[in-house]
Order: sequence, then structure tokens, then C-alpha cells
Amino acid sequence: MAPSRGPAPTPRTLHKTLSNHKGPVHVARYAKGTAKYVLSGGQDRTIRLWNPDLGNEIKSYAAHGYEVLSISVAHDNSRFASSGGDRQVFLWDVMTGQTIRRISGHMSKIFAVEFNEDATVLASGSYDSTVRLWDLRSQTRQPIQTLEEARDAVQAIHVGKSYICTGSVDGHVRTYDLRMGELRSDFIGNPVTAVVPSQDNQTYLATALDAHVRLMDMSTGKMLNDFKGHASASYRIRACFGHGEASVVCGDEDGKVWAWDLVDAAPLQPSPPPKVHDRVITWIEYHPIEVGELITASADGTVKVWRTQSSSDT
Repeated sequence: MAPSRGPAPTPRTLHKTLSNHKGPVHVARYAKGTAKYVLSGGQDRTIRLWNPDLGNEIKSYAAHGYEVLSISVAHDNSRFASSGGDRQVFLWDVMTGQTIRRISGHMSKIFAVEFNEDATVLASGSYDSTVRLWDLRSQTRQPIQTLEEARDAVQAIHVGKSYICTGSVDGHVRTYDLRMGELRSDFIGNPVTAVVPSQDNQTYLATALDAHVRLMDMSTGKMLNDFKGHASASYRIRACFGHGEASVVCGDEDGKVWAWDLVDAAPLQPSPPPKVHDRVITWIEYHPIEVGELITASADGTVKVWRTQSSSDT
């Protein structure tokens, strides 16, 4: 893993509040690359496209019959996938707002969807304890592979170049090596709500419902560091790396955003952090390029865009 570049700043400046959702927001994703857009999905069954600079809603996508729990954006930003209580994966055209395809096969709600690098394959993880892989170039209605090792709901998926990483309520993070046909299972011990690998794929962050975020070695399954102090016992939340992967950031059930130094796991200031949402923070994500910008989504119905003094647009 790359050496630490020093602690990244914690979010201090609220730039915009995006608040047209009616009810909890479960997920918010940045567009890929330099594109300045955010997609959010929530309990109101809608997905909304935002301009985070202006704070305005550009488009609303409505086809889900149940809450939206997951969104994945294709590499070229022309399409995105979504899932939730429908037991279907929805594939959308960003410009037209129409569903290109609906993929059925799961027996229960789908917590997570994720494209591979070139958006030719889509992985979906469900309450039915399976992960299914779909070839988007084929019109077949059958998955090209079904991963059935989880013993409980699959809540998190990451698709790498040659591997798939999943997190389950059964307390395991499973890494499938697609080239070698091998599986390694890391026992975290409590329901896993998010799995986020580092850029070099040497480590990953596992967020769990015991109020711990663990830094794990991808190849050995050894815990390298443990980040704690936040409240997390009942809701799916997500931790992520800060810019330069020098810090770890996570929202909590009290509406606070915590940050820790990656190396010594010490909470960064302010500690404890102030309450920035009225309810649980369900999702947190850094902008892929813009230093110092991140988004938080909350059950209070809002998505907030944060920028620090190091951001060029502050």
C-alpha cells in the first residue's frame, strides 16, 4: 500500500444540500472521472441526478416500485444500474431517463449492484444470500455465474479487475479470485455493511455493525488497523478512504462524520465531530478527483456536499 501522505482534512464546510427526496436516502454516488454529477436513491423509490456545484436537481428517474438501495455508474457515465426492494436490477440510460433493461433472478431485495471496469458485466447481491453475475452483452435471462457461499444477506459488493469482494450479514468478507478460481473468506465477526478496497488492491475497509471499521490485508485476511468511536449498531453505513488514502472516513447513526488517520487510527479533529445530519448517515463517498470534496446521504432525506479549505472551489 502507498505510504501515508499525512491526514486528510475532515469535512468542515457545507457547500450544498440536495433535498428533494421524500424520506431516507440510502445511497449517493459520484459520476466517474471529472464529471460533476451526483446520483442519489432513496425510500421514495426515485433516483435523482444532481449538479452538486449548483445544488439543483437535473433529472428524476422513476420506475422502481420499492425503495432504492444501490446505484452503480458505468465508466463512461452514459448508463447506471440500480436495485432495491423490487428483486430486479434496473439498467438506465442517463440522458433519456428510460430503463434499458430489467434483470430478474433474485428471490428477494437486492442490496448491492456493481459494474465491472468496462460495464460489460454487472454483479448483484441480495437478501437471498446470493451474488449473481450478469453479462450485459448477452440477451440471455440467466446469470453467467451465481455465488452461493454466503449464509445470510449480501449487503456489499466490489468488482475489481480480476476479483469480486462481497460483504455479508453472516459476518464474512469473501474474495473471489476470478483468474485462479479461488475463494478466501475473512471472518469479521459481525454483519458487514460495506467493503471498499484501496486503489492498489492490497487492503480493504470492512464496515461492520459492531461500531468498528477494519483495515484488512487483501491477500492474507489479517487485520491491519481498527477504527472506532462512531455509533453503528443497526443500520447499513459505509466507510471509505479519504483522498490519498491517508485517512478513513465514516458516517454514523448519530448524524456525525468521523475521520481517522490511516496509520495510527487516531480520530482526526474535531473529535468527537459535530452532528451534521438529523438522522443516520447511510452513505459517504469522496469525489474521485476533486480533492477535499465528499458527499453524505442520510435518513433525514438529504444529500450534503462538503468541501474543505483545501478544495479549489471553497
